[in-house]
Amino acid sequence: MKKITCLIADDEPMALTLIESYVLKTPFLELKAKCNSAIEAMQVLEEQKDIDLFFLDIQMPDLTGLEFSKLLPQNSRVIFTTAFDQYAIDGYKVNALDYLLKPFDYNEFLNASTKARNYFESQQSVSVTKPERKQEFFFVKSEYKQIKINFSEILYIEGLKDYVKIYLKDNPKPILTLMSLKKLEEELPSDNFMRIHRSFIIGLDKIEAIERNHIVIGKEQIAIAPNYKDSLMEYIGGKSL
Repeated sequence: MKKITCLIADDEPMALTLIESYVLKTPFLELKAKCNSAIEAMQVLEEQKDIDLFFLDIQMPDLTGLEFSKLLPQNSRVIFTTAFDQYAIDGYKVNALDYLLKPFDYNEFLNASTKARNYFESQQSVSVTKPERKQEFFFVKSEYKQIKINFSEILYIEGLKDYVKIYLKDNPKPILTLMSLKKLEEELPSDNFMRIHRSFIIGLDKIEAIERNHIVIGKEQIAIAPNYKDSLMEYIGGKSL
């Protein structure tokens, strides 16, 4: 597995330096940036989209670590660092991988980081058969079974944190499987499917109508996010008379 890229944000200089030293001595971590505030971290994130893991102090001025964590990309993960143990429950409400109470030693840091490594390795080993040119299906794990999914039956796919829901034609219940939406997007043929929102991929041949900023598929209306709209409209333009 490649190294886990990470960012540290802490308004305490000594804490920032200590965590940096811990990251640098951990072989599977790669430090991308260290920041004195969540605002600075947000600016870094605008330029560097490939950061996997964030070590965030909870109590920071202007924008707290908790508030910043809710702005992170869907596939990123957080380990909170703080001197205030009453924030532990709040940390897990935003799906933190772990919580480190200051002062913490390297062993505690390493345990939390190893938990992050295990998480990212599990994402890489998700069982999906990579589509080949002539392949028309793949398998996913769901409810202790391997379920066959035909490309032609997929209406749309919804991302929910660590899971996706795959909505199928003539199937009243979606298939729920542990997988990131980004991972599944990489496995789907791009000429048949398109991401139109941070949380949605649609089957292009299942589009029934476009109403303002929504795609209509059956009874569902799916929002088109502004940053995906140009690609979608280019596709639609190529199919218009």
